[in-house]
Amino acid sequence: FSKDALNSVVDAYGPIVAAHKDDPFTEKQKQWQQIRRGRYVEFNLVYDRGTVFGLKTGGRIESILMSLPETARWEYDQKPEEGSPEWTMLQACKQVGGAREWV
Repeated sequence: FSKDALNSVVDAYGPIVAAHKDDPFTEKQKQWQQIRRGRYVEFNLVYDRGTVFGLKTGGRIESILMSLPETARWEYDQKPEEGSPEWTMLQACKQVGGAREWV
């Protein structure tokens, strides 16, 4: 089951990456990506128990930090424009309980 599940992800994700790897993007989209990466860094360094445990118990800090994105961005109280693709994505992430119609 585990192998089938993993192979399904790889088989499904590869074509998506191939189809969009050369898509153009705007500076605004790049900034959004950097902000999301910043949130990932925040989660890993502040909330992820494994990372925090490693940092507090003498883990190899260099190894821990090199797993973070190379570039990131932080903005105070950043909120995407309502109705934008970024806003829509955040709303989907915040959806708690209840069914969501994806199709």
